[in-house]
Amino acid sequence: MFKIRKKSEKLKPPILYNIIEDYSEFDAPGNVTACAMTLQEDLAAHAKVLSESYEVPLEMMKTLLTEGGVYVYPQISGILTRGLFACRIDPTGVVPKQTWTLDLMQFAEAEQLSQARGIPLDEVAALVLYRTLPEELQTKLEQKNLGLDYRTLDRAVAKGGDITYIDFRKDWSPHFKRLCIMPDGRLVETGGLEEFAQLHGITPAQAKTLVEQGGTLEVHGEILACQIVNGQPAVARFTAKNYAKAKELVSTKRLHIMDALSEVAYSDPVMMRSLARKELNAGR
Repeated sequence: MFKIRKKSEKLKPPILYNIIEDYSEFDAPGNVTACAMTLQEDLAAHAKVLSESYEVPLEMMKTLLTEGGVYVYPQISGILTRGLFACRIDPTGVVPKQTWTLDLMQFAEAEQLSQARGIPLDEVAALVLYRTLPEELQTKLEQKNLGLDYRTLDRAVAKGGDITYIDFRKDWSPHFKRLCIMPDGRLVETGGLEEFAQLHGITPAQAKTLVEQGGTLEVHGEILACQIVNGQPAVARFTAKNYAKAKELVSTKRLHIMDALSEVAYSDPVMMRSLARKELNAGR
């Protein structure tokens, strides 16, 4: 007797957010994406993704998401290179759980306020975060469920009930697709650094440096260019021919290579069609 084997279903990635509001065009350091969830928190999945995104030890992240508090990044060779990660939990459960990071400047401000006023660092970290956020988002945070009209939400979102947590995110991760303009005019989406690195045939370390610091990277005669706009990476890949045009502009017009590549892109009808499609879709 033969047994019929059922095809094993592929595990779907956990849904961490079903409400996403993008404020990444706002001035830094308040340029965040407010990512919220109305369903019950999947603590293990939530902790895993945040741990990977922010390089916080997994067990520490689970503790933070359970108890609240802050994680101050350790010094490297005696120098502090990053600020802190914070998780705020309202003991009454009225206000959703919230997580965010503070950069070095914000962290320094939070430490000074904490010492001067004798207030715990986790409370001061929230004050420092909130006052940098866009005014629109500050107003929404004072309202229940960000002031959303649940009658207008998708039923699958609305039926979850109240917002259970909000992550103020600023990272490049599998949960936030980024577009790259390719030499043939395609707009290709990638998520995490691994996927981005595979697409372009570079190492994850090279990908990390490029999207965090911006600049250019030669790849098999072509060139990848990344500009950091309001803390967010904008990436385009140029053909060897367009790269040569850009280098000629650098030589003849004394332009910076990034400015030269931008000029080449604007004069390339294929790349401009892609940008036009992107703007059209964004306006819908």
